[in-house]
Amino acid sequence: MNKFIHSSRRRSPSIHSDETVNYKNTSLLRRFVSEQGKILSRRMNRLTSKQQRLVANAIKRARILALLPFLNNEI
Repeated sequence: MNKFIHSSRRRSPSIHSDETVNYKNTSLLRRFVSEQGKILSRRMNRLTSKQQRLVANAIKRARILALLPFLNNEI
């Protein structure tokens, strides 16, 4: 048996150097939210802990300003 079996989950790419984490940048923030509307963990996102904190705060701000939904009920 191979210990290093890759999961079939979708892995989001990490933040590139030319991208800034901002609550207005909803196309970037949607990459870090699951289909149900949950913020993905930093292992799934391949982010550092500082980047994960910035992304989480930006997502929360965007949700409060109604730029992103709190829940995704389109299933």
